[in-house]
Amino acid sequence: MKKQFMFMAMTAMLIASCSSDDVVSTNTGRAIDFRTSVGTRGTETTTDNIKKFWVTAIDEAGANYFSKQEFTKDGGFFTSSPLYYWPAGTLNFFAYSPSETDLGGTLTIGNTTKKLKDFSPATEIANQKDFVTATASGTRAANETNGVELTFAHQLSQIEIKAKNTNTGYIYKVVGVRIGKPVSKGTFTFDTNKWTLTTTEKTNYAVEYATTPRTLTADAATMMGTANDNAMLLPQQLVAWTSATDPTNNANGAYIALKIQITTKDGARVYPAKGDYDWAAVAINTNWEAGKKYVYTLDFSNGAGKVDPEKPKPVDPTDPFNPGEDILGKPIKFTVIVTPWAPADQPVKM
Repeated sequence: MKKQFMFMAMTAMLIASCSSDDVVSTNTGRAIDFRTSVGTRGTETTTDNIKKFWVTAIDEAGANYFSKQEFTKDGGFFTSSPLYYWPAGTLNFFAYSPSETDLGGTLTIGNTTKKLKDFSPATEIANQKDFVTATASGTRAANETNGVELTFAHQLSQIEIKAKNTNTGYIYKVVGVRIGKPVSKGTFTFDTNKWTLTTTEKTNYAVEYATTPRTLTADAATMMGTANDNAMLLPQQLVAWTSATDPTNNANGAYIALKIQITTKDGARVYPAKGDYDWAAVAINTNWEAGKKYVYTLDFSNGAGKVDPEKPKPVDPTDPFNPGEDILGKPIKFTVIVTPWAPADQPVKM
């Protein structure tokens, strides 16, 4: 799994004693170390998930005691190189994972500004990271022995899309999933644990697996690239795509879609009219909150959603599917009139 997660672990720094005729120890205390845990509202984690995190420490004078320092797990411990020791006063810690390089954007943590500016999740879902942060304060007297406890919180929303079909009259095959048009850029403030979104920046997040189509069954199954490889996106109130008034989604409303092929059980092609697969969409207006996982289950048992809003309007008269229209109509029904028997006497001469 390509996401990075945090787990509950007790850490301590093992400090080797130093003895040499030529070296005099200038600090007989322990190095700064951390005990870590993760908020319970996040995704599932294991003790192997966390490998490292980064910390900036600010002292009482407002100076950076150290900046963006990597702490790496080594066996049962997290160690930094170089080691940093406790000063006389209080230190305020701002921790995060993954690294600034993996996060992208511009990370500034100092006395006046503590922000990750212009962060955007990777366009490819498989490359997205779980962004977690923690803040704490510590002193030598209170924390030198047991370390500083850091409780990490997930700052993104996790999205999984599942699908199922109980209608045995149709066969649905899926080769991709798309999360359409959520806000894709924002600035995170460590002091408040809040996002400020750039609402004009929206994009699609998708994954496709064309060589291994998945056939829907009555049991809901994940449509993501691989199990647990879910999207990690910015928390936000989604504004739904309005297919009735904006079929081509000029307003960039939010939706989710599957790239599908629909046939009847007897083999008749239903969708798409051209090509092997095309997107079927449904609008969403969820309020995504940080640290929560949202699982959408698309049930194709009684319908197939709307034609992809990003599908060009067809010019081929044999393609009846226009953006925003229902892929399937209402269930086929019959009205029956039985005409009464009409007498038809046939006299027969004997």
